[in-house]
Amino acid sequence: MTIHPTGIQLRPDSARVLVRPFIPSEPARIVNIVGRALAMSESEAEEELAAVRAEFGHRHQELTAIWRRAFERVQAHVFTGRPLSETRRLLIGALFCGEYALESAALFNPSIVPSPDQSGMQDGELRFVLSLRATGEGHISSIEFRGGVIHADHSITLETPSGFVTAPVQNPNPTYRKSVFLHKLMEMGFENDWSTALLQSLQNDFTLSELETAMRQSAGGLGPLSREEQRTSECVRWLAQSNYEVHFDESVHVSERIIFPVSSNESNGMEDARFTRFIEDDGTATYYATYTAYNGRAILPQLLETSDFLSFRARTLNGRAVQNKGMALFPRRIHGRYAMISRQDDENLFLMYSDNPHFWSEPRLLRRPRYSWEAVKIGNCGSPLETDAGWLVITHGVGPMRKYSIGAILLDLEDPSKVLAETAEPLIRPDGSEREGYVPNVVYTCGALLHRGRLILPYGVSDTISTIVTIEIDELLATLKWLE
Repeated sequence: MTIHPTGIQLRPDSARVLVRPFIPSEPARIVNIVGRALAMSESEAEEELAAVRAEFGHRHQELTAIWRRAFERVQAHVFTGRPLSETRRLLIGALFCGEYALESAALFNPSIVPSPDQSGMQDGELRFVLSLRATGEGHISSIEFRGGVIHADHSITLETPSGFVTAPVQNPNPTYRKSVFLHKLMEMGFENDWSTALLQSLQNDFTLSELETAMRQSAGGLGPLSREEQRTSECVRWLAQSNYEVHFDESVHVSERIIFPVSSNESNGMEDARFTRFIEDDGTATYYATYTAYNGRAILPQLLETSDFLSFRARTLNGRAVQNKGMALFPRRIHGRYAMISRQDDENLFLMYSDNPHFWSEPRLLRRPRYSWEAVKIGNCGSPLETDAGWLVITHGVGPMRKYSIGAILLDLEDPSKVLAETAEPLIRPDGSEREGYVPNVVYTCGALLHRGRLILPYGVSDTISTIVTIEIDELLATLKWLE
């Protein structure tokens, strides 16, 4: 089998920086900083703001809007009664901001899907969106994007990103579905009289502001909340924070978009997004990405949804099968149901079905490790790809010395619980220069696609950089070991 390198290498660039809030956790420190800004004369504030703008203005787009939003986050600590000029507001906002080099450590674990915009493509060409795990200071991971085109001859052109990166604006008043909220509360053991009464006071679809109003009314009831009710209240707030909506302006190029952790459960990173273009029975397309939210102590699988890579909804996944890393959604329903590959036990591959993409239970064992290169554990490397021969699942195996290699299995189209064939040897091993990096001896991908008879396979190299290769699908299938 011939692996065709494209020559593409995506390396981390510490010059790509994002403006993030830099707000002390202690209210007294916030007040002290605000006080120093208020002590300046108006001319001093104007001079300081002009200097900051001259130093940082060329490094960021919409810097004024970013500073304005930062000011709004600390406005409650502004202790003066006199009106503040726009200059002073922006200066206070700048005092609570800082640059973050989002990919200074690594740019790896990519996935690839067809772009929702195929305008201007020639015959045989496909525009795609590549997602990447960008890791910076503190090993905090975010989701980054690149645009590109696969040409008719399978050569690949990546759009050169600008020096700017832009975070989306968070919707301050997102909507929630009552059934999802109730199911998650039950799953976490917080279904009680207080939560039942709270949700009964809300419509089937409710907003964050409506939820907050209902919680204030509940707290102002017959007396102080019991310990159980307080814990339930905290869980409801955590759940609301974990389900959020963000939006990019159309003027922000796809390669400038970055989704940085928003909720507390992903405060230490959004890891290994596995994107797939899901086609419903009526032909409509939704892009789903399963990813791992990490708060520094525990992981939580989540689901990201978009139709245009401009507006995104992050949702908690629910059900007892929502465990561990590496959940990957099939790109269409199978016999009317959603299907997912997963790894509940951090060792084996499982298959599960659901009537709702947000609820998963009853996983069934699909495949155990069989060969030495996967003897420690196996997992999926993205959503299954539909071929005439079956569902092609790119896998990873972990072998001696924690060496990660890439392989594949083939599942029956009508009954994916049947493994038809598998790679007895890896497709790609971390050999030569690919052994060295932030985490050595690792090759890993979060999703591939098929185009005109070839597998387009992006993968991360030792958790540091990313590259793309192509493989003739017929050659790949011919290397598989078919099972009886």
